[in-house]
Amino acid sequence: MKILLSDPIEQVCVDILMSEGFEVDAKPNLPPDQLRAIIADYDGLIVRSGTKVTAEIIAAATKLKIIGRAGAGVDNVDVEAATRRGIVVMNTPGGNTISAAEHTMSLLLSMARNIPQANESIRQGKWDRKSFTGTELLEKTIGIVGLGKIGREVASRCQAFGMKTIGYDPVLSAEVAAKGNIELVSLDEIFMRSDFITLHTPLTDETKGLIGDASLVKCKNGVRIINCARGGIVDEQALLRGLQSGKVAGAALDVFEKEPPGDQPLLKHPRVIATPHLGASTEEAQEKVARQIAVQVADMLKERGLAGAVNGEALQLALRKELKPFVLLAEKLGSLLAQLMNGQLKKISVTCSGAFLSPSLDLITAAVLKGAFGKLISEAVNLVNARMIAHEMGLVVHEERESEHPSYLHLVTVRYETDKEARRFAGTVFSNTHARLVRIDDYHLEVNPEGFLLFYTNIDRPGMLASVGATLAVEKINIAGLSLGRDKPGQRALTVINVDSPLPEDILRKVGKIDGVFDVKAVRL
Repeated sequence: MKILLSDPIEQVCVDILMSEGFEVDAKPNLPPDQLRAIIADYDGLIVRSGTKVTAEIIAAATKLKIIGRAGAGVDNVDVEAATRRGIVVMNTPGGNTISAAEHTMSLLLSMARNIPQANESIRQGKWDRKSFTGTELLEKTIGIVGLGKIGREVASRCQAFGMKTIGYDPVLSAEVAAKGNIELVSLDEIFMRSDFITLHTPLTDETKGLIGDASLVKCKNGVRIINCARGGIVDEQALLRGLQSGKVAGAALDVFEKEPPGDQPLLKHPRVIATPHLGASTEEAQEKVARQIAVQVADMLKERGLAGAVNGEALQLALRKELKPFVLLAEKLGSLLAQLMNGQLKKISVTCSGAFLSPSLDLITAAVLKGAFGKLISEAVNLVNARMIAHEMGLVVHEERESEHPSYLHLVTVRYETDKEARRFAGTVFSNTHARLVRIDDYHLEVNPEGFLLFYTNIDRPGMLASVGATLAVEKINIAGLSLGRDKPGQRALTVINVDSPLPEDILRKVGKIDGVFDVKAVRL
C-alpha cells in the first residue's frame, strides 16, 4: 500500500511507515491541483495544517482508506466528505499537551517580567531598568479557565512557582481538582480573585468573547491575561480598552480571532506580548505527533486497531442506518444539556427505552457525552474517547435500559445533576427521519431540535406569546416553529421557539424584561 505525506513532517514518521512495509512518498507543499491529480494512487494520506483536504480532493481519492492529521485539529480536512466516502479521518490528540502548557508558562513569565519589551530596549542600545520592573509569581493567584489536560499541566507548573491555583471547568469534579491541588470555583470568582487568568477552553458560542467588557469589569485592577487556547475567546477590542484604561496590566497572546492578525492596534500596545500560534511548535511535540500518526495509520491499515479516529463512529453507524438518527438525536440532547445547565456538572444519566434502542445504550450514552463535551471542554471528543474523558473528569455516568415505554416506541432520556439543579430531557425519532424533543423536565411538547431555539418559561395567561412574538418581530427575528408545554392552566408554562437567525444577548434581555417571562435562554443545535 502507498502512503502520501503532503506536508513537511519529521523523518520518524517515514521510518516507521517504511518499516511496516508501506511505500511512502514525501511530497510536501503540493498545490491543490497537483494533489488532486495524484491522490488516486494512494491508500493513505498524512497531512499537517498546510494541506487543505477538500471535498474535490477526496472525490478524486478512489483508493484512499485513511487521512491522518499529525496534530490535534482536523479543520483542514472535510470530514463529512471523507465519511461519506468511507475514509477514516484521524488526528493525534494529546501530542502537544506539554508543549502547550510550557508555552503558556513561557508567556506568563515573559509578561510578568516584561522580557520581550526589555529585550527590544537593550537591542536599541538603551539601559532602562526602571521602565521594566516586573511582578513576582509567588503567592499570586492564577485563574485557569478550562481544566482539561493542558489546563491541569499549567496548574502543576504554576504551583511550582508558589502560585495559588484556582480553576473553572463545567465538567471536572471537585475531587479530581482537589487531587491536583486546584480550588474549583465559579467563573465569576475566577474574574474577581485572579491576578493572572489563563484560558484553556474550546471556542464555542458560549466561550466566544468570554474575556470581554463585562468580565473585565469584574476583574481585579491590574489583571493579566494569557490566551494559548483559541482566538475569539478574548474580545480583542475589549482587551485593548482594558489595557488603555489600566484595568489590564498586561496580555500575552498566542492565538487571534483572525490569523495572521495583521496590523492592529492591540499588537502595538506596549504591555502586549504575542507569538504566532506556537503552542505546539516544539521539536518534541512535532516528533511525538509524527510518531503517533505513523503508528495509528499503520495499525488501522493492518487492521490491528483504530485510535484517534474522529469519524470512526460514523463509519460504524453506516452499517446500521436505522440507528444513526438516534445517535444524532443523542448528541443534540447532550449539546442541549451543555447549553442550558447552570452550575458544576456532577452526573449524567441516560435511559434507552424500546426493544430496538435499548441494546445500543453504550453507543447512545457516548453520543450524549460527545454532544455535551463538544460544548464544554477543549479536547477533541468522539464516541470512542467520550467515556474515558468523563472518567478522567470525575463525572458520574449512569445508564439504564427499558424494554418498553408507555408512550413511545423508542425514547432517549437524559438527566443531569449539577450543584445547582437537576433536569431531564427526552427525545425520539418518528418514521426514522424526524427527530423530536418530546419532554423537558415535566413539560410534554414536540420540538424540532435543529438550528436556533429560544427557551423560556412564562406565566400561563393570555397575551404572553403575543408579547414575545412582537419583540422578536421588532428585531426582525423570524419564527420558524413553536411548541408549548404546561402543567395546569394559569400556572407556569414552557415555550420553545425555533427561529431563523441567531439571538443576540440584547434581544434575550428584552424578552426577559417582559412581565411574566422567566429563564430566557438561547440554544443552537
